[in-house]
Amino acid sequence: MNSSDSDLQIAGDILEVQHLLQPAREHPSTVSEFVGLARSIAADRAQWAGIVQYDSGSRWYHRLHQGPGYEVWLLSWVPGQGSGRHDHGLSAGVLTVLEGELTEHTERGTRALGAGAQRAFGPGYVHEVVNDSLEPAVSLHIYYPGLTEMPMHATQSAPTAVGAVPA
Repeated sequence: MNSSDSDLQIAGDILEVQHLLQPAREHPSTVSEFVGLARSIAADRAQWAGIVQYDSGSRWYHRLHQGPGYEVWLLSWVPGQGSGRHDHGLSAGVLTVLEGELTEHTERGTRALGAGAQRAFGPGYVHEVVNDSLEPAVSLHIYYPGLTEMPMHATQSAPTAVGAVPA
């Protein structure tokens, strides 16, 4: 077994089993409740659309919400911007694409993530997220516990810079 495999990947993708997803609670505590929180925020466009900014120099990010043991981040991606190959330390997370399209690269392959797509992952999950499209993208990221580190990993093509920007 690979150390970057999460229990979620081993057991299957909970996002494909709709009846297991729970509605959002005020303070989620399970993977399905965090997925529900992400979906409820995504559906409430008025809550986030007016906040989004685009920066051609670096990815823009904003902490949208913080609760007991978790935080919610809003990120924008102009074409060509990416996160670099990284993990989230001890944090698990849910990534939801709100607008546009992002590409996720893992050692298992590449996945296109269009608006509405979600990815749930456990601690130590290594990936790189990139906007390979010609249009800007917006994504929502929930980390539990809150993000305290984002170790960068070397890529095959070029070294990555160290940073702590949510992705």
